[in-house]
Amino acid sequence: MSLFDESTASLRFSTHQPGPGQRWSTWPSTTPTQRGPRPHPDWLVVSAAAFDTELGIVKTGKEADLHLLERAVPDDPTATCLLAAKRYRGPGTTDFHRSAAYQEGRRMRNTRDTRAVARGSAHGRAVSAERWAIAEFEGLCTLSQLGLPVPYPVQISGTEILMEFIGDGTRAAARLAQHRPGRAEAEDWFEQVVRILHGLARAGFAHGDLSAYNLLVHRGQVVVIDLPQLVDIAANPNGAAMLQRDCHIICDWFARHGVAADEDLLFTDLISEVF
Repeated sequence: MSLFDESTASLRFSTHQPGPGQRWSTWPSTTPTQRGPRPHPDWLVVSAAAFDTELGIVKTGKEADLHLLERAVPDDPTATCLLAAKRYRGPGTTDFHRSAAYQEGRRMRNTRDTRAVARGSAHGRAVSAERWAIAEFEGLCTLSQLGLPVPYPVQISGTEILMEFIGDGTRAAARLAQHRPGRAEAEDWFEQVVRILHGLARAGFAHGDLSAYNLLVHRGQVVVIDLPQLVDIAANPNGAAMLQRDCHIICDWFARHGVAADEDLLFTDLISEVF
């Protein structure tokens, strides 16, 4: 079942002013550095006349919620696209507890912000939320430019990231964890995940939190998501351990689905790409 009302998704506007649950497209208010890599995809609506319409929540999480938007130009049925809006929570959130280990090797220019994050103050939590959003957006941009299967990063504004919606119509693609594949299908998906890991490793990165819950399967293609903790393996003293954990978790899942997944061999192959 779709999470969303198809009649809402196809909404066309009776006026040229945003109505309830709508806003003007935020694309014109972003700078080139806040937008995804060029060339921008053909499906993306970049008109200043477009509205962003809220269609519902796709998923709630510890640090962020994922919403579905339709970006469309009134009275132009050809100028429409669906976007996923990932919104990191601000000062009220307390779930950035793992950030210290992931962010070793990253630096903040503002020493006041550094102290606030360390104290866990309201300002520090707001800074953490924005840092996680920026880190995820930059990670998506990097992986997109490397040609790895990630949602195309459209733009970032504060703690909101807009990205390509992966799914059919308004139905979001299922996570790997939701599937019960046969052996042949599982082997194909495992090979795709291994290629993703090799692509990351060649660029010097580990996902850092890889599992069957942050891999989507859409029309037979595995797509990697949830990248705020993307780890620079060489710069982060925890990098190799995080890569090894990624290998363990993903190989364990596929082994339980009949795949001969050797985590030690995979880790050795990946670490040789880095050093």
